[in-house]
Amino acid sequence: MGLLTFKRGIHPPHGKKLSEDKSIEVLLPKGDLIFPMSQHIGAPCEPLVKKGDRVLVGQKIGESKAFVSAPIHSSVSGIVKNVIPMPHSNGTKVMSIIIENDNTYEEVDTMLPNGNYENMSKEELVNIIKAAGIVGMGGACFPTHIKLTPPEDMKIDSILINAAECEPYLTCDYRMMLEKSSEIITGLKIILKMFPGVKGYIGIEDNKPKAIQAMKDAAKGIDNIEIKTVKTKYPQGAEKQLIYAITGREVPSGKLPAAAGCVVQNIDTVYEIYNAVVNGRPLMERVVTVTGEAVKDPKNFRVKFGTSMTELIEAAGGFKEDPVKVISGGPMMGTTLSSLDVPAIKGTSGILCLTKKQAVLPEESNCIRCGKCVDACPMFLIPSKLNSLVLRNEYEDFEKNHGMDCIECGCCSFACPAKRHLTQTCRQGKRTIIDNRRKNTAK
Repeated sequence: MGLLTFKRGIHPPHGKKLSEDKSIEVLLPKGDLIFPMSQHIGAPCEPLVKKGDRVLVGQKIGESKAFVSAPIHSSVSGIVKNVIPMPHSNGTKVMSIIIENDNTYEEVDTMLPNGNYENMSKEELVNIIKAAGIVGMGGACFPTHIKLTPPEDMKIDSILINAAECEPYLTCDYRMMLEKSSEIITGLKIILKMFPGVKGYIGIEDNKPKAIQAMKDAAKGIDNIEIKTVKTKYPQGAEKQLIYAITGREVPSGKLPAAAGCVVQNIDTVYEIYNAVVNGRPLMERVVTVTGEAVKDPKNFRVKFGTSMTELIEAAGGFKEDPVKVISGGPMMGTTLSSLDVPAIKGTSGILCLTKKQAVLPEESNCIRCGKCVDACPMFLIPSKLNSLVLRNEYEDFEKNHGMDCIECGCCSFACPAKRHLTQTCRQGKRTIIDNRRKNTAK
């Protein structure tokens, strides 16, 4: 039998050899730390501290009363220098708390309730995860406590852990599986306790044999956890594609994974659930891959949130040649940075520094109607048609042709021989429709 996978997709160069053998190093910040109040999908947090206040490690410094949101905690102790809008990795300015690190790392007396999770109710576990500020660490940053409380009419029978790490260059998940495998399994056991009788699956691409073996060893003897080897193909780690690969189910258009009986979590998210429930520590740091051909010594760092990306690059030896492009995340779905003076946050999985050779962006030419974008699209869309609809501002037809189902994976742009900016226009179309919906709702 062939390896588990989904239909369509692409095979971009993976670029992981630069950092896959680099063990995780703890990086302590040198300068001031910046904590944007928006590090998740949903309502931004309101600052809970003001200029001149002293804060401690683990102290909650931002929170929102909105349902879709997640609190933010300080990763250092020190004095609040200011609370002002600051540049964010998404290209906007976001209200942020600037903390001068005193380098003592004094912690609050009690961070989170913790203990034997076997004796905790689902409600207690969800409350801890919510209080810890845990979000999807794969980049989507959707608050985890909401994912773990699907509507009661949706029967969940499968917990899927995305350990595919299909995004080129990034190796933070891979290193976590090698170095924190038993903790990750414990995190999955905590989730499974919240859904009695449910089976857990960890999907890992077949180009990571060491990670597969490490996770199998850690899960040995646990009947309701199974390690699934999936085909190395992009975007194997996307929610709907991973669900299809492992369960054979399709998530209906416009629906969430729960509609297919599944809950999907990233491997780092599962580790943070363990860290919160067992160790009582909120989400304050994560592993970040600093890589790319422009970097002298690509590495994987455990980074405290708020640390400047400039410091991360310096810790990786700096640049061996001037980068033409620096991306927060990976090359397929990451965000190009206009400045390095932005902080690492919950969704920062990597910093990719590309040379002129890697970052070349050819001129667009006319569509030759070859259909390669259609063959590549894992969502069964017609990207060339969606592209032309957006360029003509025909957003109603864009919606009718399921443009809102686009997952912005970049497969179409990668496959297009005419180098059409297909993903970019689909993203533009989706944003315009969402903005129009908000305006209509506000009327």
